Amino acid sequence: MTDSPLDQLTLDDLRRRTSLKWRMYAPDVLPLFVAEMDVPQAPFVVDAVTRALADGDTGYDLGTDYAAALAPFAERRWGWVPDVGTSRTLADVMVAIVEVLRVLTGPGDAVVVTPPVYPPFYGFTRNEGRQVVEAPLRDGRLDLEALEAAFAEATGAAANGRGPGSGRRAVLLLCNPHNPTGTAHTRTELEAVLALADRYRVRVVADEIHAPFTFERLPDGGGAPSFVPLLSVAGAERAIAVHSASKAFNLAGLRAATVLCGPEAADDLRRIPEEAGHAVNHLAVLAHAAAYREGDAWLDALLAGVARNRSLATRLLAELGPAVRVQPAEATYLAWLDLRDAVPPGENPHRFLLRRAKVALADGSHFGAGGVGWLRLNLATSPDLLTTAVDRMATALAEVAPFAAR
Repeated sequence: MTDSPLDQLTLDDLRRRTSLKWRMYAPDVLPLFVAEMDVPQAPFVVDAVTRALADGDTGYDLGTDYAAALAPFAERRWGWVPDVGTSRTLADVMVAIVEVLRVLTGPGDAVVVTPPVYPPFYGFTRNEGRQVVEAPLRDGRLDLEALEAAFAEATGAAANGRGPGSGRRAVLLLCNPHNPTGTAHTRTELEAVLALADRYRVRVVADEIHAPFTFERLPDGGGAPSFVPLLSVAGAERAIAVHSASKAFNLAGLRAATVLCGPEAADDLRRIPEEAGHAVNHLAVLAHAAAYREGDAWLDALLAGVARNRSLATRLLAELGPAVRVQPAEATYLAWLDLRDAVPPGENPHRFLLRRAKVALADGSHFGAGGVGWLRLNLATSPDLLTTAVDRMATALAEVAPFAAR
């Protein structure tokens, strides 16, 4: 496959869609905020769902078919084979994370996050009565000093590595690869985090939904490190990871996920109640399984398009001058933009561009510590739409350049 799926739809095609991306804002706004991709649905997914409808295969889901489809995909892409037998299929990634948090922690216990990070990590955690403790990234990467301080706070321990002092349970909720910065955590980084977590008896849970979006297999990937599955790392025996095909194959409206674990965490997954799986959409599992089994060529073409768009966006944004900075990314189809010096003091960049440029990007202030003044740009669109959006941004920012922060 040579043509990217990102090159196949026009703006008129996209505006016929009725999902959140195309209904949140007025029709004159270009929406590049939410993680929906501007691609037609892959034919193997359409075939799987159509066949299931024709066969009347629309009942309740049962078993580990999801993880069984993921396992050979994971081996092909990352050289890692998950344990299918201990997996659990759940309705989606955040539902799965909540079920894991319910098993590993109780009300009042703490969940450590590494901001700027995916905003639902905050909302879902707090809705379960857990405290959120932040360990901000440093220059876009995991910061062991910040993590140790957060672990000590979360567990009630002194920051001396001697373990919890209060008996409070805690979880590190990790985004791997990281959303919104596009950081691909290295094996060395993950090993160090797991060792530190073990010292403080903090359990590590990873959201690995963006795992397919690393670019080491592409000629223009820039030498970016490959995705390292948390469960493939030394010290991950008690760790848990959640995977889903929904990002890589644009299946947010047909969502499902699988929870995987290290050998010492199998009992934890068994403690997730059976009822938690009752909301699983069987059609979604069939769609995701087809994507994992048949989607390599389609995905590679998509990755090539994202890599091309990343280069295009970086070049176009650089032409706006030094006031707009792009965080270098190794993974995901997202770009993390620093506009703190590009808009007038006191202006929120998201609201400014929405009002002046009719472009909607994700507001960095929603991503926790370190996000104020930043924006997240979705690169999974056509080069034409991306170019138009940046042109609009350039015009709006040029009008206020003399008044922007210095």
